[in-house]
Amino acid sequence: MKCVDDFRLRLGEHELVPIMQGGMGVDISTAALALEVARLGGIGHISDAMVPTVADRRFNTKYVKNKLKQYKFNVENSDKSVVKFDLQELADATRLHVRSAMDAKQGNGLIFINCMEKLTMNAPKETLKVRMHAALDAGIDGITLAAGLHLGSFALLEDHPRFREAKLGIIVSSVRALQLFLKKTARTKRLPDYVVVEGPLAGGHLGFGMDWDQYNLADILVEIRDWLKAENLDIPLIAAGGVFTGSDAVRFLEMGASGVQVATRFTVTRECGLPDKIKQEYFKADEEDIEVNQLSPTGYPMRMIKQCPAIGDGIRPNCEAYGYLLDASGSCQYIEAYNREVAAHPDERRIKVMDKTCLCTHMRNFDCWTCGQYTYRLKDTTVRKADGSYQLLSAEHVFRDYQFSKDDQVALPAAEV
Repeated sequence: MKCVDDFRLRLGEHELVPIMQGGMGVDISTAALALEVARLGGIGHISDAMVPTVADRRFNTKYVKNKLKQYKFNVENSDKSVVKFDLQELADATRLHVRSAMDAKQGNGLIFINCMEKLTMNAPKETLKVRMHAALDAGIDGITLAAGLHLGSFALLEDHPRFREAKLGIIVSSVRALQLFLKKTARTKRLPDYVVVEGPLAGGHLGFGMDWDQYNLADILVEIRDWLKAENLDIPLIAAGGVFTGSDAVRFLEMGASGVQVATRFTVTRECGLPDKIKQEYFKADEEDIEVNQLSPTGYPMRMIKQCPAIGDGIRPNCEAYGYLLDASGSCQYIEAYNREVAAHPDERRIKVMDKTCLCTHMRNFDCWTCGQYTYRLKDTTVRKADGSYQLLSAEHVFRDYQFSKDDQVALPAAEV
């Protein structure tokens, strides 16, 4: 019986343990987490989601405060079209975030950054280009294009001197999405270095509709594998979404994947950026507590723990400070929902908004508990302490368990004294 360590992921000159830790945004995938995975020979992801906020938290910068001060006059205005990010500050924040991780990197693994197209920031093309270019400037090993089709992203990158040097990949959930991406980027004469094939059991935003349960990762992976072979395209595939054990990973590796992307089990590690009290909520979650809903203003379905404070909370939009999901015209579906409820309940001090959530503020406050479908199994990966809480894990423990476990087993940690 094989284990993950019997396989290797080859990306150019790099030979890696075929484990990629997923890029969980707003500093849930911290540099500390990604660095451990890279030290152990895999690929660690940081994320550029809300990077000015992350920089303020990590480096005591004042990007959010500066932005709020500049646009405070507009707080009461429903029209947010004037609220723009300072592109120089956005670049500086990204470089700080990336360079601090790259300067600390050890081992033979790689550090990538997960870059979400759906962070439109009231200037979709301009802000996306700045974030990607700044990450390359700061020495990131690779960029994973996420949360969108990214049909124009290679074109935004091709004038950067590291465009053909850095590893560039795309997350897709169907062969059609990959075909569209390759067609639109063909002019750059540059294929992606890898493709993350993400199935319907993944955490956070999904590349499916509310009929997500009609699909499965194995079928999508095989369809993409066979199409690439028919087209004589040799692009490594990374299977993602619901890969909970090393044996799960082996099954996808034997199916033709070159690696697996995993995230859920790293949410309860000490290196993860979630506050410890929220990690306990992930441990405590039961299967019926996991839901896929349409609360995200991005338009994508999103999987989360249904007890999280973000659901139904009618907080006033905080776009002057954040505004990461404002579209090209300065609009957001949450603003529309909030204004509707305020108008319908003029005498209420605090209204409820059930159909959308202010993702920027709630993600910043760790109040939106996005998660993978198998989060309810996390309690079975650790030991329960005398006080009823669950023992946190180390990133190394989780990584090694994926790497060496067999027969669908999960190694429990040694109980802390």
